[in-house]
Amino acid sequence: MSNTMKRWEIPSYGLDKLSLNTVERPTPRAGEILVEVDAVALNYRDLVVAADGMGADLAFPFTPASDMAGRVVALGEGVTRFAVGDRVISTYIANWVDGAPLSWADSPTQGGPIPGMLAQYVTTPADWCVLAPKSLTPEQASTLPVAALTAWMALVEEGDLHAGETVVVQGTGGVSLFAIQIAAQSGAQVIVTTSSDEKIAQAKALGATHGINRNTHPDWQEEVRRLTNGRGAEHILEMAGGANMRRSVQAVAPGGRISVIGLLESDEVTLPIMEMLGSRASVVAIAVGPRRVLEDLVRAVDTRSMKPVIDATYPFDQVPQAFEHLKRGAFGKVVVKVGQA
Repeated sequence: MSNTMKRWEIPSYGLDKLSLNTVERPTPRAGEILVEVDAVALNYRDLVVAADGMGADLAFPFTPASDMAGRVVALGEGVTRFAVGDRVISTYIANWVDGAPLSWADSPTQGGPIPGMLAQYVTTPADWCVLAPKSLTPEQASTLPVAALTAWMALVEEGDLHAGETVVVQGTGGVSLFAIQIAAQSGAQVIVTTSSDEKIAQAKALGATHGINRNTHPDWQEEVRRLTNGRGAEHILEMAGGANMRRSVQAVAPGGRISVIGLLESDEVTLPIMEMLGSRASVVAIAVGPRRVLEDLVRAVDTRSMKPVIDATYPFDQVPQAFEHLKRGAFGKVVVKVGQA
């Protein structure tokens, strides 16, 4: 094993400053594992963190991206959680094992402010990883820590999803496509809102029941009401923020649930108070989830034969191109295959 490795870094804020550098391969300290990275899945959050830190102060040079799948190649002193050769995936929120969320100060996130995963090797506390699903490739497994876990938290862990309920999924990014599969496998009716008929057809192939083209039906909430005979949807995954929140309130069923997840349009929401009071709905912020729930999700993936949707896979030397793909928009996840090339 060489004493050096390749790692993507930015010297200051700005994804345009990304460079692939040769650095010393890290050595695991007590309680840590050394992971040979096989694949890294990119999230929209990675773009924001690289641009301005997303509210956190980054230590430069900084390596982006939080979601990793790899193999344990060395153990630090005292590690019993894993053995050399185990396939693992990273968690996203450090120190949040189970129970109520910790404060931001007590639970920093991987990929900012904690250095990220776009490297051939990473050291990480053993407590910040879980065993990877047996049924997925490394590329597929790398998509679980943020996107899949967010959808699972919104619908299953906290949403108490039941068969026969209606779920509105906004867009066709990673979280949304996992949500379609989870909801459909649970016996729910799934309505997807997106920007093209082609994406609607692809979403239906994954299990969506209905699709609403936002370009032809910008007031998509009216279509949701029509498709549910005026009742609305029990679960809405709010992915855009801004004025879109009003539409979600108008589309939710009495006593339903709006899970606030994304900020694709704005990092603020416009909330109509009287309509909100009239709906008696719950508005809940979903900030991914703890390690225990990720372990539950891994078991469910193997049991349900859930397959992540990957729009494109890029080699390790084409990370800038992978981020450009993410900026353009993707049907599912954009993944970097790391390897040792």
